[in-house]
Amino acid sequence: MSGAPEICIRLVDVGKSFSGVEVLRHIDLEFRQGEIHGLVGENGAGKSTVGKIAGGYYARSSGDLEIFGEKVGSWDAATALKRGIAMMHQELQLVPALTVAQNVFLGIEHERGGLLKGDENKRLAGIVAMCGFDLDPAAKAGSLSIADQQKVEVMRAMARDARVIVMDEPTSSLTADEAERLHATMRRLREMGRTVIYVSHFLDDVLAICDRVTIMRDGAVVRTADCGQETKETLVAGMLGRADAEVSYPDKPAAPARTGTPVLKLEGLNAATGIRDIDIEIFAGEIVGLIGLVGSGRSEIARAVFGADAATGTVLVEGAAYEKRTPEQSVLRGIAMVPEDRRREGLVLTQAVRPNMTLPHLKSFSGFGMMRGGSEVAAVKSFIDYLGVQPRQVDGNVATYSGGNQQKVLLGKWIMRDPKIVILDEPSRGVDLGARRRIHEFIVELARRGTAVLLISSEMEEVLGLAHRAYLVRRGRIAGEVVPGEVTEDEVLLTLFQEDDSERKAS
Repeated sequence: MSGAPEICIRLVDVGKSFSGVEVLRHIDLEFRQGEIHGLVGENGAGKSTVGKIAGGYYARSSGDLEIFGEKVGSWDAATALKRGIAMMHQELQLVPALTVAQNVFLGIEHERGGLLKGDENKRLAGIVAMCGFDLDPAAKAGSLSIADQQKVEVMRAMARDARVIVMDEPTSSLTADEAERLHATMRRLREMGRTVIYVSHFLDDVLAICDRVTIMRDGAVVRTADCGQETKETLVAGMLGRADAEVSYPDKPAAPARTGTPVLKLEGLNAATGIRDIDIEIFAGEIVGLIGLVGSGRSEIARAVFGADAATGTVLVEGAAYEKRTPEQSVLRGIAMVPEDRRREGLVLTQAVRPNMTLPHLKSFSGFGMMRGGSEVAAVKSFIDYLGVQPRQVDGNVATYSGGNQQKVLLGKWIMRDPKIVILDEPSRGVDLGARRRIHEFIVELARRGTAVLLISSEMEEVLGLAHRAYLVRRGRIAGEVVPGEVTEDEVLLTLFQEDDSERKAS
């Protein structure tokens, strides 16, 4: 029909299975030229799998795939890129030893006489101008924060000059200002006639920026509609199959009396990573948050306590000095840490669920040099049921699990031996509503059992909703302490930015 938008990608009765487990069922879906199309659903609903099939990273198990009106057979990432479809992954795909510029243009370098021209830095300037991201082209990708690495992923997709860009949770580690810059870039792409497939669990963002949205549940499409016909409540109802509130925090136990010996106490902690004179204490059954802007030093404090980074100063565990800290010794002392980057620092993606959960606890499941397989399987199964990991397979392929279910496996790994102290760094990053709710319930359950919890999150609402109290972190130092319920998010942000302004003027 004249005037009808061109269909860039069409999925017809598409199905996908991993190891016999069906994750997509009878998907009929189309993406149009010049639109921003949102995909929403709980983790495990299939939205990222749809994006990866479109981007060529997964082969469909059944059904047909049409690209710009042509039915395709064999389909992979290289072929997709040649046909004008680029993908930006939720889990970062950078080469740590290469620079920002080299990562952005990896595989599409300019050559002359069979030699690389080495003009990546100059080419990057145009991409930076379009995205509005300020990164050093010569910085090694491995030295960047998660947020900055995510910006590199955005620029890499932009550099391919793709007609369709699949963005899988692109704002999960960005600040509000950085996310808005990305949204502005997406709008510019739409004005240029490009298509953006936007996989996100931030429903407000989806409604604000997308033209159409597809809701998925349990591997199937619930519906596709214009965003003007949807609200946050209707999206949630479609995702969950019922009308629930989007975010509600479980009732936490009363704050423990801060008397006696803290379970964890830091005095004058310093590290080459930039933290200085850190004084913190956490009591049994207390949830304590760290609030700060990106790059403030929150994660560096956690890593110093766990022994992942060298640090000076005093760390006391139940009143006893803990020196020569290492991750192995921390596990033995009852300290667990769920890191920010679950794929690079948390999980072994070449291993199944069972070894991932039991890796730090192998001595508990062995005797006389032999593994007690029965007790290991029983322990893993109990945590799969407790945390609601999907699929419920003891030896499931964790590399193919959704982000939320990978996070649950990681949580099970560290709380299996009932630790005294649990450090959670971005526990719900890139996680959907259902998984997020279960993780929040789990954090509160830890406190009820008397565990001391140190909670780090870029989402201030999450810290204020779960913590008994929180320390403000600014440029590697503790800038104050707040009690949720006595302050608002705006007041906390104002305090942090006022600190920033006063330090800038002083310097």
